[in-house]
Amino acid sequence: MGSFGEDLRMERVTRGIALEDITAVTKISQHHLVALEQGRFRQLPGGILNKGIVRGYAGAIGLDQNDWTDRFMQAYAASGQILDDDRNWTEFASNVGKARVQRHASDEARIRWIGAALLTIAVLAGAFLAVRYYGLRAGWWSSFMPFSAPAQSAPNQSPDQSRVLLPAVESASTHLPPDPA
Repeated sequence: MGSFGEDLRMERVTRGIALEDITAVTKISQHHLVALEQGRFRQLPGGILNKGIVRGYAGAIGLDQNDWTDRFMQAYAASGQILDDDRNWTEFASNVGKARVQRHASDEARIRWIGAALLTIAVLAGAFLAVRYYGLRAGWWSSFMPFSAPAQSAPNQSPDQSRVLLPAVESASTHLPPDPA
C-alpha cells in the first residue's frame, strides 16, 4: 500500500470516476480534491472541514466514509503537516459532543424532578379532597373547618347597635282631626 492520497486516487481511477464528477456531486473544490490525492494537507481548509472533504470524496466514489476518514486522520497526523489549529478543532468538536450529552442529561434530570413535584402536588390535592368528602359525609368536617365565619360587629358599636333600626310608622289614627261631637 502506498500513501493515503495515492490509495484514494487509485480507488477513484479503478472505478472510472473523474475529479469533475466528484466536484459536481459534492460541491468540493477540485483544488482541494487534488491536494487530498497528492497528500498536500496544508492546502486543505483545515479543522473539521478536512474530515468533511474526505467523507464527501469517499462517499462520492462508493467507499466506506468512516474507514477512509480514520485513515486520513492517521496519515494527516503522520505527515507532520497538522497545525495546532487543527488539534484545537478536534478538541473543540469532541467537547461540543460532550457538552451536548451533559446538557441533555441535566435537562432530563430537571424534567424528572418537575414531574415528581407535580405528581406529589396531585396526590396531596387528591388526598385532601378525599378526606374533605368523607368528612362532610360523616359530619365532622364542619366542626373541623367551618364553612363561614360568624358575622363580626363594627368595631365602635356594641352588639345591640349593630342592628339597623327602621323609623317607626305612625298609625293613621294619630293624624285624624278631633271629633266635633
